[in-house]
Amino acid sequence: MDKLVVYPGSFDPITYGHLDLLERALKIFNRVVIAVACNPAKKPMFTLEERMDLIRRSLAEHPLRDRVEVGAFNGLLVEYVNKVGANAIIRGLRAVSDFEYEFQMALMNRKLSNEIETLYLMTGMRWIYISSRIIKEVAEAGGSVDGLVPEPVKVKLLERLFPGR
Repeated sequence: MDKLVVYPGSFDPITYGHLDLLERALKIFNRVVIAVACNPAKKPMFTLEERMDLIRRSLAEHPLRDRVEVGAFNGLLVEYVNKVGANAIIRGLRAVSDFEYEFQMALMNRKLSNEIETLYLMTGMRWIYISSRIIKEVAEAGGSVDGLVPEPVKVKLLERLFPGR
């Protein structure tokens, strides 16, 4: 049986923490759809198209890339999950502070569509301290993001923050 899960997020930008979670999800599911949220209210650094492109480029050499799709959604996540034919959502938790928000979202998603399950994976210890927001803040301040994001992300991040450099 083909087991498909949706991994939603803003991915602004994708990090090795995200990829770690993806790899672990692929141990449980046959396929994963990385669903990039279109939420202009969050004021992303990268456009939706840029984020999707960075994910694809970051996975270009990945051995499991054939089991990953990249899509985008606007509106209710549960509607997107139904549209792609999945019945589960995967989310990562770094700390207790993540849990409260994620718990509320899972309960609302369950209220909207009782057939969709939300599963949580703990972020790998190696990546527990990073988030897209922290990556952007460090890069903006001139700090190194080597080893925290895939090379295509690092290049695009530095081009965006320091044009002509």
